Amino acid sequence: MHMTTSEIRTAFLEYFRSQGHQVVDSSSLVPHNDPTLLFTNAGMNQFKDVFLGGDVRPYSRATTAQRCVRAGGKHNDLDNVGYTARHHTFFEMLGNFSFGDYFKQDAIKFAWTFLTKVLQLPQEKLLVTVYETDDEAYNIWANEMGVPADRIVRIGDNKGAPYASDNFWQMGDTGPCGPCTEIFYDHGEHIWGGRPGSPEEDGDRFIEIWNVVFMQFNRQVDGSLEPLPKPSVDTGMGIERISAIMQGVHSNYEIDIFKALIQDAAKIVGVTDLENKSLRVIADHIRSCAFLIADGVMPSNEGRGYVLRRIIRRAVRHGRKLGAKDTFFYQLVATLVTLMGDAYPELKSQQPVVERVLKLEEEQFVRTLDRGLSLLEDELSRLGDVREIPGAVVFKLYDTYGFPADLTADVVRDRGYTIDETAFQQEMEKQRERAKEASNFAVDYNKQLKIEQSSAFCGYEKTIDNAVITGIYLGDEAVSSLNVGEQALIVLDHTPFYAESGGQMGDVGLLRSGEALFAVTDTQKVGQAIVHKGFVEQGVFQLNAAVEAVVDNSRRNATALHHSATHLLHAALRNVLGEHVAQKGSQVGPDRLRFDFSHFEAINSAVLRQIEQSVNAEIRKNALIDTQLMSLDEAKTSGAMALFGEKYGDEVRVVKMGGFSTELCGGTHATHTGDIGFFKIISEGGIAAGVRRIEAVAGEAALAHIHQLGEQLDEAAAIVKSDALSVVSKIRQMQERSRLLEREIEMLKAKLAAQAGNDLLSQIVRINGEQVLVAQLDDVDAKSLRTTMDDLKNRLQSAVLLLATVNDDKVSLIAGVTADLTSKVKAGELVNVVAQQVGGKGGGRPDMAQAGGTDVAALPGALKSVHTWLEDRL
Repeated sequence: MHMTTSEIRTAFLEYFRSQGHQVVDSSSLVPHNDPTLLFTNAGMNQFKDVFLGGDVRPYSRATTAQRCVRAGGKHNDLDNVGYTARHHTFFEMLGNFSFGDYFKQDAIKFAWTFLTKVLQLPQEKLLVTVYETDDEAYNIWANEMGVPADRIVRIGDNKGAPYASDNFWQMGDTGPCGPCTEIFYDHGEHIWGGRPGSPEEDGDRFIEIWNVVFMQFNRQVDGSLEPLPKPSVDTGMGIERISAIMQGVHSNYEIDIFKALIQDAAKIVGVTDLENKSLRVIADHIRSCAFLIADGVMPSNEGRGYVLRRIIRRAVRHGRKLGAKDTFFYQLVATLVTLMGDAYPELKSQQPVVERVLKLEEEQFVRTLDRGLSLLEDELSRLGDVREIPGAVVFKLYDTYGFPADLTADVVRDRGYTIDETAFQQEMEKQRERAKEASNFAVDYNKQLKIEQSSAFCGYEKTIDNAVITGIYLGDEAVSSLNVGEQALIVLDHTPFYAESGGQMGDVGLLRSGEALFAVTDTQKVGQAIVHKGFVEQGVFQLNAAVEAVVDNSRRNATALHHSATHLLHAALRNVLGEHVAQKGSQVGPDRLRFDFSHFEAINSAVLRQIEQSVNAEIRKNALIDTQLMSLDEAKTSGAMALFGEKYGDEVRVVKMGGFSTELCGGTHATHTGDIGFFKIISEGGIAAGVRRIEAVAGEAALAHIHQLGEQLDEAAAIVKSDALSVVSKIRQMQERSRLLEREIEMLKAKLAAQAGNDLLSQIVRINGEQVLVAQLDDVDAKSLRTTMDDLKNRLQSAVLLLATVNDDKVSLIAGVTADLTSKVKAGELVNVVAQQVGGKGGGRPDMAQAGGTDVAALPGALKSVHTWLEDRL
């Protein structure tokens, strides 16, 4: 039975929906509040807190189609992508999950039924593995599913890895773990490869398609296994692999999605060979790049942005290798949206953002390639007679400018150079180790703070309330009491304190228990608990004691005004700049707000004023800020915008401000827009490719900012002896006067340099019949030194020149050789004769080169050595 990738995805989700599973949307590729992951790389990532017991969902069965990225580190060698049948940077993982609900029997039955009944795969083409000691799973497969014994393989631990096995999974060195059962598809005897566990298992005949993990243990630091109170199930099936099987092909790159992307890429770059591996690279990389950008990652030089930039540049290099002359990569986004936009609406909504970011990054990279070529020329000039380029230089070109070693070799081959391939590979290996270490997060899940209690938030209606202490924690240890001075975390059964979320900072305030006082310096969420962080100011706090929780009301109100202003700003930006604007992050506090959003160019002052006026117009309307609770589906239907990076439950709060703004938001807000009073933008700037940041103030903070600006303007006016309204014209007059004076100074310097040149002519000597001038000039800057050199070369027509000057305890050197003598003397070599003796180095063209140094005392002796050096060359 032939099925498209889209049909398989739908069939999978619908099958598990029919078996009582909640269909949960794919989470972002940027893991939510998980510092252990660079990218979402498995379907279970978004449920990690559920498996660890820190999060409770209203369902105990779930199913997802999860987008994933693996690029670099221990999961994937990026250089393999496109050259093997199943390496990808982006892939989709189909999964079904049980949170203490069903276990091995149902998990195996669901998997087998879906494959053999829904997809109608022949049972004789399937083979299963179980962990070597997992008799329970073996018996289910053999006795209940009817799989013959010769198609059930027991797999044990890997040698040299005491806790690792192909059929034993764990979240980390500690924490939830358990045996696996895997399902393989036999592609047939005509393809080389052996069964799992055999010496030929790395072949391509038997391909793993589904992994079912039985979480039944909790591994301790000493390696011991404790049974989990609620055994769970985590499964994953790569949609690309099952699509290849259902579409009768062997390579993932032959399935419908990749065929369409490869054909479109070939058309855009103008090639006809659809088997070219570079087309596979481009087709794979457009998926990871587009989805990463849609999920808020922007190209940069660190972290996730660096990985994205590497993938983009690899795709662009392969496009240029195929002959692409213009920017091409972004043009594939439209095809990708057609193929996957229905399954992932966020890709469709972010299409303009994705296309613009990719186009800008490709244009920037092309310019970077040109700079890389210039750097390569500089490196070649330093090599002199050496004809092998050092591996460190080749790696620098690769790592900084995206030049692969083969490109460097191509550039220099016709000029008689080779590259030190061994040293380059050593540098590459060092980089791989750094990447592996960076992606290897050592986490003891048993030592992470686990709070079983849950807290109700009552702070929408009040800022003072009576509650009961249900938990006290010193570090990660639960205690029963606190004394004066101790810093701790306190959990209440309910609280008016808002925990940091959605960009809004956590509340501060006091907890009172009789005469005892606990200063709350921050409020956070841990699992289902609201945690009050702070210290005991006086008295003693006891578990189960009654307390009065008092939020700092003035700070809360100021924060609420800024949060409401943020919603108005978001709507104003979309109205003025366009619907492509999407939030990429925010921070809301009592003093100011910060809002990051997708946009591709600086916003000029006139447009910023328009945005500011739009927000203030809504404030003056004094519309009611209405908050309603509704289901997530109802909220989406109402047109409410979701905030980037926020995690929503099934029931959400929809905050509506007149007809101007409607957003999903769990934060605290003003009652009417008029409460905000006044809104003022402080700054606007870029923070990444395609991402801008606005900082602004509202309410009392906005008035304070205006007063501060007024005071600074008055002070500036006093300094330039003007009034506030005339200060700009006065400063312009002073600037013009300064420019005139600077021009006069430059003219005087030029005259001095010319005079110095005349004086220098008397110092010319002849070496082997050629004119040579070596001299130190006083009171001359580096720029004038260059002017003097040009003047002397024009006058002398045939000469070798070296000039030096000292400024701020630094030596500046310049060497010049007229064209008729460059075959005998290179300016770069000449300038380095002196530079190396004064603690510096330099370079340049054969006819002109500059250098610097720091050892001023050594300069006279270094200059004297030049004549001797030239005698052997002229």
